[in-house]
Amino acid sequence: MTHSPAVRKSRRATGRVTLAEVALEAGVSPITVSRALRGERAVDPELVRLVTEAADRLGYVPDPAARALASQRSDHVAILIPKLSNALFVDLLDAAQQTLRAAGYQALIGVTHYDTAQEEQLLREQLMHRPAGVLLTGLHSSPGTAALIASSQTPCVHLMDLPPVDEADVPHCVGFRQIDAGATITRHLLARGRRRIAFGGAQLDERVMQRLYGWRKALEEAGRYDPALEWLNPASSSLALGSDMFQQMLAEKPDVDAIFFCNDDLAQGALLAAMRSGIAVPARVAVAGFNDLTGSDQMLPTLTTVRTPRAEIGRTAAQRLLALMRGEPDCPRLIDLGFELVVRNST
Repeated sequence: MTHSPAVRKSRRATGRVTLAEVALEAGVSPITVSRALRGERAVDPELVRLVTEAADRLGYVPDPAARALASQRSDHVAILIPKLSNALFVDLLDAAQQTLRAAGYQALIGVTHYDTAQEEQLLREQLMHRPAGVLLTGLHSSPGTAALIASSQTPCVHLMDLPPVDEADVPHCVGFRQIDAGATITRHLLARGRRRIAFGGAQLDERVMQRLYGWRKALEEAGRYDPALEWLNPASSSLALGSDMFQQMLAEKPDVDAIFFCNDDLAQGALLAAMRSGIAVPARVAVAGFNDLTGSDQMLPTLTTVRTPRAEIGRTAAQRLLALMRGEPDCPRLIDLGFELVVRNST
């Protein structure tokens, strides 16, 4: 195939096969090539086939930097999450990524390790790539992070958390109220006749602390709050830590008759420790968790917990971000997807 002088000049200047060359090879417009290679669903499958085959023949590799420079925005969306080893965030990320990809966007993932300074630095680096939008976990970022989002004018949606009350100037948020969820499961334990209800918390990030505040709120309302029953450990949440905490609690506070753990893996570890020690659950002590992680419905006894809509949060937040990036009319800034108390045999 003979290319135009402009196309040949472009090839000589960059050493790369250009999008224009792919368009000529496939017999379509450059915009169709761009949309087809981004995976936009609106492009006819036959055109996608022609473009893909032409790109393969020519050895075309997209240049995201050039695309971002031309459009002032890339086809990437920055997603910042605390951890990839936590199933909660894996579920959220998977749903968000699938939603974005269906619209032709790729995820640029950053892991903050629950560190606001690291989050700020990651965001600073990702903004250099001119992302089309940002998905940010939580609401308690550093002032620098908030300033970066504001100055870049990049559309942003916050995941997982909602502010305590609806306010006019809140950012776009998709999630549920952690305080309400913590209070709900504590009230369930009170309704089951439990009077010495302990709280077991690990990691101690903002969401764990809000569950703790919900636990406190419910117990204060019932006249049962005792600060000595707060067991807080900044270590990462795990089965092993839950086992250790369970044994320490009952050894030091033998009158404890229920424990609300901030995460299911802690509660699962507690149930395993109870089984090893011959401690009857729930007859001697009730155990509850949070997040309804894999395996909680298979424990002996099965674990009472709060089911959180992680995948739905990821999907809905990505949809809301796409709407913001398209400049669609404003919808409610807060999207509350709620939570579900799942009562099983451990309480």
